[in-house]
Order: sequence, then structure tokens, then C-alpha cells
Amino acid sequence: DLVLTDVVSPAEMIAEVEKDGNFEGKIAGEIKEVCTKKGCWLTMDLPNGESMRVTFKDYGFFVPTTSQGYPIVLEGVAIMTETDVDTQRHYAEDGGMSKEEVEKITEPKREITFEATGVVIKGKV
Repeated sequence: DLVLTDVVSPAEMIAEVEKDGNFEGKIAGEIKEVCTKKGCWLTMDLPNGESMRVTFKDYGFFVPTTSQGYPIVLEGVAIMTETDVDTQRHYAEDGGMSKEEVEKITEPKREITFEATGVVIKGKV
């Protein structure tokens, strides 16, 4: 079970990734999007206006596909990655984007990604 201590904000996590290239620990946020197929990834908004994709280590667990908008605590590792066009398009399709929107993705994107080893979804307040 994930112990809910030493949880930092997404802003603190971003600062650490930008300084050190990675972050290991726990962060709290809210689920923005979930993979509509089986809950195998989620995204959460970051205070810098971007959203961060969260995947689960070794696909060892999933989240409910109906968990959008729920508060969440994640434990794992965040790194700065470059996501290629094909991968971005694959995620966009999984997220239910239209073909036209998917085709607008034409450039690799530098972004923070998070690989979670543990997740706690809290009830909506």
C-alpha cells in the first residue's frame, strides 16, 4: 500500500525534473484523461500549462476508465522525454481524438512523463 506521506506538488516535481533531469517520489494531482480502452495510462494537468502522461510500470496495474476528475496520488519516477509523432498519435487515438486532430500532430514533443509504481485514487470531494 502507498503511504501518503512526503507527497509533493506537481510544481515541486517540475522544478526537480528541470534541475536534475528526473524526480523520484510521490506527487498529488487530479486525473485529466484516462485511456478509454482499458485505463492503461492517464494524464494530469501541470501548473506550467502542459499535461503529463502517466504510465504504469510493466503495465502491472490499471485505473478505472471512468476515473477522470478524481484526485490522485502517484508514486514513481518522472523524467524529461521526447515523444515521437507516432507515439503521440497512438495516445491521441486511445484518448478518443478525431482522425483530423490526430493528423495535426506532426512534431516530436519534449515533455515530462511519469512511470508510476503505485497509485491511490481518492474519492471526489
